[in-house]
Amino acid sequence: MEHLKIIAGTANRSLAEEVAKNLKMKLTPAEIKRFPDGEIYVHILESVRGCDVYVIQPTSPDGNQNLMELLIMVDALKRSSPNKIIAVIPYFGYCRQDRKAKAREPITAKLVAKMIETAGVDRVITFDFHVAQIQGFFDIHSDNLDLIPHIVQHILGRKLKDIVIVAPDVGGASRARTYAKVLHAPIAIIDKRRAEGTRKVIVENIIGDIKGKTCIIIDDIIDTAGTITEAASLLKQKGAKEIYVYATHAVLSGNAIEKIKNAPIREIVFTNTIELPKGKMLPKIKVLSVGHFLAETIRRNYGGMPMGIVYDSMYKKIQETMKK
Repeated sequence: MEHLKIIAGTANRSLAEEVAKNLKMKLTPAEIKRFPDGEIYVHILESVRGCDVYVIQPTSPDGNQNLMELLIMVDALKRSSPNKIIAVIPYFGYCRQDRKAKAREPITAKLVAKMIETAGVDRVITFDFHVAQIQGFFDIHSDNLDLIPHIVQHILGRKLKDIVIVAPDVGGASRARTYAKVLHAPIAIIDKRRAEGTRKVIVENIIGDIKGKTCIIIDDIIDTAGTITEAASLLKQKGAKEIYVYATHAVLSGNAIEKIKNAPIREIVFTNTIELPKGKMLPKIKVLSVGHFLAETIRRNYGGMPMGIVYDSMYKKIQETMKK
């Protein structure tokens, strides 16, 4: 591990510190500050010559500032003679702008991928892209890690009875179906649409039997929380016993916290790909850390070892748990 370096941006330093602790090493010190006009300054405070440098920086809100900080950090490193620069972006901002839905729209996820490449990144590691095809926007190596076994283990630890895995919309059906298959559980899908000319979400129907069941809504990103809270209300109205939510990325913009607070959700579990401030930590919100998993990913990536062994071990534990 002599030539391995971990550097933290300001977007999620606590996750970077947890990763470094798991790897039994210290973060490489860096000075990151903003000038009075908002411009970002970065100074790497120790040599990285000949090292594989992992920069941990999600491009979470403020996405523009955090993305620019990442690019400047990479440029500072590129000028310091490292062996490789690996951008660890637990939450990849702009991931929902992945196609042209209307004429004269940008494909911003592709633009961001090219900016990261041009800055000098050799590899990207991220979690749970909004859509899998974003991985193809990169011409460098990219790892889109899923957290399915990590989250499934947490669900099994709850020892819930009569569960149904729920997709909050048709677009999330594939993700929900994967969870349902691992958990040997039925699936339900919420039929939603957006009111014409607005961003308001309207949920109308449920495909599947949820009456008297414990519903587990699975999603990748919760932003304004409109879809999730409307879905939870409909599930409760149609006879669901209890409602739990599992989501990878807690964007939680606008009045999302107020919506979640008033929704008929028993518990909502996020991972710490995005650092949640204390002001957003409701009693019903729990955080599942990915620090150990990310540390193992970095250790194996640096050592040229496959991640498949880790996934196989996690799924084996899941099977053993379900047999008990």
